[in-house]
Amino acid sequence: MSSSSPDAQAKNHLREKMWALLDAENIGRTGLVHGKIPNFHGADQAAQLLSQHPGWIAAQIVKANPDKAQAEVRRAAVEAGKLLYMAVPKIATEDPFYLIDPQKLSTAPEIASSGKLAAQHAPRTHPERMRPLDVIVCGSVAVNPNGVRIGKGAGYSDIEMALLAQAGLVTDATLVVTTVHSLQVTDEPIPESEHDVSVDLIVTPEEVIPCPPRRRPSGIHWESLTEDKVSAIPILQALREGGRRT
Repeated sequence: MSSSSPDAQAKNHLREKMWALLDAENIGRTGLVHGKIPNFHGADQAAQLLSQHPGWIAAQIVKANPDKAQAEVRRAAVEAGKLLYMAVPKIATEDPFYLIDPQKLSTAPEIASSGKLAAQHAPRTHPERMRPLDVIVCGSVAVNPNGVRIGKGAGYSDIEMALLAQAGLVTDATLVVTTVHSLQVTDEPIPESEHDVSVDLIVTPEEVIPCPPRRRPSGIHWESLTEDKVSAIPILQALREGGRRT
């Protein structure tokens, strides 16, 4: 999607509006949230609430984003003995996911699953070597009760999901979740593109909000990716050039 398209402009407007609201209400645990996936007060409570959901309890394989807001979610997964995949920030390598296996940890779960420290303690892996996912956890800037979400605008969650879907790791049974502050849940419409990732479940510190059934991505939508984006993400370069395939 072009950054100048009406849908992109509407998303950017909502991001700015949401960041301004969250910072005015001081919801950030570590300071201002503008320009980030908000690391919100109550993120630990949202993780605890998610850990009580039947879909989470039954899950054996979890993929999560590396943002600080979902740190307790990742730790809960590892402490519960679930195999955890975590995206490498900015999908910056051809093996773009960390593999955090509770059976093979050499350090504490909160360190192994840290967005900043995982590189020192967890091997990286490629979608072709990954197992099908039971739960996918996304960070969000805003989300509405229909499950339509927006991130901070870089599009990495959507690309990660496309890579996983193309590898056959995402099914209709995969539970897609976001944990957010209650103020991040908006009734405003959010434009959707074919490649956008929507969620099945919104978890705030106070409640779990189920969303209507959503379509799943089928794979990579090359037409939605700019040349700059493809050239910045090694696995996309390799796939397009016919090298390593999922």
